[in-house]
Amino acid sequence: MQLSDIQSKVITASQWADIPRQGRVVFTNGCFDILHLGHAVYLAQACALGDCLVVGLNTDRSVRGLKGPDRPVNPEDARAFLLASLACIDYVILFDDPTPEKLIHAVCPDVLVKGGDYNPDQIVGADFVRQHGGIVTTIPLVEGYSTTQLIQKMSK
Repeated sequence: MQLSDIQSKVITASQWADIPRQGRVVFTNGCFDILHLGHAVYLAQACALGDCLVVGLNTDRSVRGLKGPDRPVNPEDARAFLLASLACIDYVILFDDPTPEKLIHAVCPDVLVKGGDYNPDQIVGADFVRQHGGIVTTIPLVEGYSTTQLIQKMSK
């Protein structure tokens, strides 16, 4: 894969609107502050649920608002590039809000996915996705792989 191919996978919500929809669109989101095995397994399983995997990525400002002033560990451009370089991801879209609600409305996915620590009925955007005929599901966490745990371990 060429560098330009990876960079072209990082798009805006308005660019997404111009992409012809083909197949079943799967959406997930997160900070993806430090990519690890748990993320790779999660994203590969999310990809298997459809034909196009779109990942919403919190901007640096959004991560700081959610996680505190010491986060993110890696800046948004690095996080976006790393995610876009994964073969299972078709597009990465950054969002600045605390939640991806607006982005979910823009993407209008067929499948909304979150990690197994979420209650499917409390996932942001779940009602919207269901109202548009989509499904909401969770993927079990990979035991022993948590960004928060990794950061705590490194700080010791």
